[in-house]
Amino acid sequence: MDKLEDMASVCEFDPITGSIPATKVEITVSCRNLLDRDTFSKSDPCKYFSFYITEFGRTEVIDNTLNPDFESASLYDELSHSGLSDFLGQTFCTLGEIVGSPGSHLEKPLGGIPGKNCGTIILTAEELGNCRDCATMQFCANKLDKKDFFGRSDPFMMFYRSNEDGTFTICHKTEVVKNTLNPVWQPFTIPVRALCNGDYDRSIKVEVYDWDRDGSHDFIGEFTTSYRELSRGQSQFNVYEMWFVLICWCKPSVLCCSITQVTLLSFLVEAEHTFLDYIKAGYGRKYTQSPSWNPSQSTSLHYMNPYQMNAYAMALKAVGEIIQDYDSDKMFPALGFGAKIPPDGRVSHEFPLNGNVDNPYCNGMEGILEAYHESLKTVQLYGPTNFAPVINHVARYAAAVQDGSQYFVLLIITDGVISDMAQTKEAIVNAAKLPMSIIIVGVGQAEFDAMVELDGDDVRISSRGKLAERDIVQFVPFRDYMDRTGNHVLSMARLAKDVLAEIPDQLILYMKSRGIKPNQTPPDYSPPGLSPTPTV
Repeated sequence: MDKLEDMASVCEFDPITGSIPATKVEITVSCRNLLDRDTFSKSDPCKYFSFYITEFGRTEVIDNTLNPDFESASLYDELSHSGLSDFLGQTFCTLGEIVGSPGSHLEKPLGGIPGKNCGTIILTAEELGNCRDCATMQFCANKLDKKDFFGRSDPFMMFYRSNEDGTFTICHKTEVVKNTLNPVWQPFTIPVRALCNGDYDRSIKVEVYDWDRDGSHDFIGEFTTSYRELSRGQSQFNVYEMWFVLICWCKPSVLCCSITQVTLLSFLVEAEHTFLDYIKAGYGRKYTQSPSWNPSQSTSLHYMNPYQMNAYAMALKAVGEIIQDYDSDKMFPALGFGAKIPPDGRVSHEFPLNGNVDNPYCNGMEGILEAYHESLKTVQLYGPTNFAPVINHVARYAAAVQDGSQYFVLLIITDGVISDMAQTKEAIVNAAKLPMSIIIVGVGQAEFDAMVELDGDDVRISSRGKLAERDIVQFVPFRDYMDRTGNHVLSMARLAKDVLAEIPDQLILYMKSRGIKPNQTPPDYSPPGLSPTPTV
């Protein structure tokens, strides 16, 4: 069954009313008797979920079945099949209908195809507990029943959580181990609330199957346990017996019973740390910087209009006000790149906007904007436009504090021109292993193909044959958030959502990969002694 949570990432904050949901609800989804739209096999259903007119959820594809129980908890899983999908049916309901049904269990007919019985959808809701632990466990089995006539078996395990109404909801499926009767499955991690919703004595059913390509998997056996039992770890309490009947093929009338064992090899529980945990623990630092061309010309994106902010200032203010609240002291080092700086007119790609090499820090967004405007009066904007020096500049300081006490976010505001693409890619690949993320905000009407490539959402960025350890770049074209209807609140809310879309996961991925957990008390913060040296 599919599990969809009423999560913050979808619609937690309403910018108009300021309302935040008071609870989280998990919705499990099953379908029965779906239409068969495939000529030589059964349908491969994938369920879509819509909020008003906007899709917010999509399950995994279940191969070759008309009675799917969706399992994936991901809200944005991609279809595993290319090309167009066949429409199988639709229905409409509210969360209130589901919760208000007996046992919070709602069955509705699917429609949408005239003259066709499209089957039934089954929706069940349960309020989620506040348990944030994650359990990592590993199982093995021996002497499984041989299900393949010309081979052994291809076993996998299915885990089911018992519901309040006595039914079961699938919560995890292991990988398939091919051609063996003694499988050792890979360790897997699952939120405890998905396994038992925080009720340690709730029954957990485990089924073992032999995988078949056509989807008609053969049942091998099952056993029941509980989170409390599993938490005992590897012991005699976590060796589970499954009985099955063997048929003597030479004498079909002769039956005998056999036994197999499934053993828990390891069990580990860890707290599931969130982005807010790290922020509350005091992690975070913001770098802000900005570039290019003649501010005295009205066509320039840097044009200093006495009556309104230019494109760079608007983007800096809008994005800066979003990210500055995650910093405790609101003191930000602000650097510029692509300019001749006084007194000798050397070209620099990492100069302090406030002109103070020893102390490039500015007080909040207002301080950065003031330094930006003052720098336009003293420097001559000049090409080429090189990103690599300022990325490497920030990376040097991130490399000095890899204990998790600080996390650096570099904000680059650019018109999209870049002269050192190869060097920038190399700098990003090297920075990907550091506590650092990069937000690139594009201003103006230019094409931003190079910035999209740096983002690495579709293809992970690489340099000299070396793949980046993780994606650390988020690109946002500022022009897409200029609301022509005048609804500034909504446009800035959309901007905030997209600017911060990847930063939390990037921070958590770095911390988890280094085994760093949030401290109970925030660490004392000492600004790194930044001394950006102008380079030619």
